[in-house]
Amino acid sequence: MEPLREITAVAAPLLRDNVDTDAIIPSREMKTVSKTGLADGLFAGWRYTAIGGREPDPSFVLNQADFSGARILLGGANFGCGSSREHAVWALHEYGIRAVIAPSFAPIFAANCIRNGLSPVRLPADAVAALAAHVAVDPRSRPITVDMLRCEVRAAAVDGAAALRFPFTFDAESRDMLLEGLDAIDLTLKHRADIEAFLIRDRSARPWIHLGRHNPDRST
Repeated sequence: MEPLREITAVAAPLLRDNVDTDAIIPSREMKTVSKTGLADGLFAGWRYTAIGGREPDPSFVLNQADFSGARILLGGANFGCGSSREHAVWALHEYGIRAVIAPSFAPIFAANCIRNGLSPVRLPADAVAALAAHVAVDPRSRPITVDMLRCEVRAAAVDGAAALRFPFTFDAESRDMLLEGLDAIDLTLKHRADIEAFLIRDRSARPWIHLGRHNPDRST
């Protein structure tokens, strides 16, 4: 995965509570089991004027010119609730979203984000609202920074508006996965030396457990 250390980008406000995974990627749009080919279906029920169509609804935030190329999404409480479909995160990532800032997330969705290089940043609702108000004045000249090294969200002072800075917390393992671009397998392999040392000890202590494993003299 691509490491995520710091991103400064246009932030699109979608301040709706309980945005579920079926809204993020409707089941009718899940036509692949891979991580690609899903971006067009992102928020399809809101993004297009007709079910199954591709005529953009100009009222939807991601269709507005000011928010084109947004890589940060500002969301409401319980973002990513509903089913556990990982396609929701795949669709967000393929579209270009690398961070979602919201007061809370559904736990499975948040875990899927971390395992796919997308940061679920938890901030209080009033902080999210302050960020949304800041960018609304002129989204393209008021980008938001998500800094995973310092664990803070920032918005620079501009046109007389005060700078914003909001710290957030992240568990160490999830933060390391994002900073280093690690998936769950990569994270395990960081302990390769310990794993191999254990196997050596265990083969000596319990050789019967390892019969047929790594033994060139056996045909099975």
